[in-house]
Amino acid sequence: MRETGPEPSESNVVPVSLSRFLAYFLRLGTTGFGGPIALAGHMQRDLVEGRRWVSKQDYVEGLAFSQLSPGPLAAQLAMYLGWLQAGALGATLTGVLFILPSFLMVLGLAAIYVHFGSLPWIQGVFYGIGAAVIAIIARSAAKLVRGTVGKDWLLWAIFAALAITTAWTESEIAWLFVLCGAIAMFVKAPPRMPTSATSLTFFGGLAPLLTGIHGVASLATVGVLFLFFLKAGAFVFGSGLAIVPFLYGGVVGKFHWLTERQFVDAVAVAMITPGPVVITAAFIGYLVAGLVGAVAAALAVFAPPYFLVLLAAPYYQRFAKNSQVKAFVQGVTAAAVGAIAGAAYILARRSLIDGATVLIAILTFVLLTATKKIPEPFVILAAGVAGMVLHGDLR
Repeated sequence: MRETGPEPSESNVVPVSLSRFLAYFLRLGTTGFGGPIALAGHMQRDLVEGRRWVSKQDYVEGLAFSQLSPGPLAAQLAMYLGWLQAGALGATLTGVLFILPSFLMVLGLAAIYVHFGSLPWIQGVFYGIGAAVIAIIARSAAKLVRGTVGKDWLLWAIFAALAITTAWTESEIAWLFVLCGAIAMFVKAPPRMPTSATSLTFFGGLAPLLTGIHGVASLATVGVLFLFFLKAGAFVFGSGLAIVPFLYGGVVGKFHWLTERQFVDAVAVAMITPGPVVITAAFIGYLVAGLVGAVAAALAVFAPPYFLVLLAAPYYQRFAKNSQVKAFVQGVTAAAVGAIAGAAYILARRSLIDGATVLIAILTFVLLTATKKIPEPFVILAAGVAGMVLHGDLR
């Protein structure tokens, strides 16, 4: 095993310029695959153990802050470390450069999907990818159950309730997350005392920037899109996949912006690109309202974690060890995992349509469970090739 020397403390952290610090996150956003836990692991390996630009204590506190807060974990951790480096400017630039590469890649894939998605071979690729994505969501839910629910009977009850509710209603009910957090808080750490507590017009000149898969969208649609993803960004706890059931209920069920097939394709695109999984918001935004929709959705979904870092990080030490806060987050996280499981069931019913898709899903699940050496994007792309070969002329 490679020796990395003593773990960085405040006394032996190596000073680094902001430009080099930002260059690292630009590179990680361009090449970092594997989801939030893998990206957080890269940051620990590179910034704490390797370059020693960040102390272990700062990293651990940043990771805990990101886990306690709503928002995509990896992006929020990057912003927190940027905030430690250079305050609000550091958080802003770090977040932008970390997210930008995957955003641009998703824009390119969305444009191809909108303009060439009807080609048989592309439909065949997403036929195979969709089946693999279902297996990955199911596997992620299983891993999250082991890591967040464990043997806690209350968390298991919350998990089961949200899984059944999501599968039954085919949507994610936001207030249930708050209720689950409150129940966990009052059972695990009851508080000792009570605490106190525009119409848009469409302009023809913007038509090329507002053209999605259904044609030109109105600015009113963009406004609704922005508010929807702003709400979504505030309810993503832990894994980036927690956003999947929330998005499904709105994008497919409530607003009917996408079909179920298109929604699964959107999740798949997020998984085959580097960076945070919630970048699927940009893909969906593009399909709904073109470039303007992609920008609006991406800004909205990352706004809550960004402002939370700026506003809450300075006071983090005051609430980090609060037992009520920890219990509340445990309840919300168990609810999120249950919602992911429910969403996996819903999407599986629509995506696993024949023997070939079932076989691809089973092989994907077994392969990723049996070995950790094969990156998920490679497996997804292989499933896409299999789908193209098997059903390149499908649909």
